[in-house]
Amino acid sequence: MSVMRPVPPGNPDALRDAGSGELVHYPESERAARYQLSSDQCVIDGRHFFIVGNLEIPVLGSDQTFSWGVWVSLSEENFARASKLGHTPGREAEPPYFGWLSSSLCVYPETVHLKTRVHTRPVGVRPLIELEPTQHPLSVEQRNGITWQRVQEIAELVLHGPSCQ
Repeated sequence: MSVMRPVPPGNPDALRDAGSGELVHYPESERAARYQLSSDQCVIDGRHFFIVGNLEIPVLGSDQTFSWGVWVSLSEENFARASKLGHTPGREAEPPYFGWLSSSLCVYPETVHLKTRVHTRPVGVRPLIELEPTQHPLSVEQRNGITWQRVQEIAELVLHGPSCQ
C-alpha cells in the first residue's frame, strides 16, 4: 500500500489547546524558551502536549491511501506513555489514546477539536489518527474513502485554493 501526502504537518504555531480551544501562539522571540519541538512531538509551556500522526483516507478502487500529516493534542499522561514507548518494539499492541485533532485542514469545514483515537504503530511509523465517526466531511471520507478525482481536487485546493493560502 502506498501513501500519498499532500502537505507536511502544520506548524506548531497554529496548534490549539484541547481543553480551551485557545490558540497556542507566541512571538518568535519566545518560542525557544516555551516550545520543545521535534519532528514528531511538541510541548508548549510544559502543559500543552502534541504528537504528529497520519490521518489516512482510503483511495477507492486502489490499494493506496491519501494521508494528511496532522497534530493531535494528548493528555499529559498519554503523551508521557507514547513518549516512553517511542522506540519500543511491539508498541503497536498499545491501546489507542484519546486525542483532539489540532490541525486545521483548509479543504474542509473546521477540523480542530474533532475527537480522535491515536493508534500507535511499529517503531519508525507515525501513529494512525482515526476520527470519531461523525457527519463531518473529513470523518465521512475517512470511513468511506475518496475517488482519484477527489484526490486531485484536494491537491488543487491545497496548491491553489484561496482558503489554503
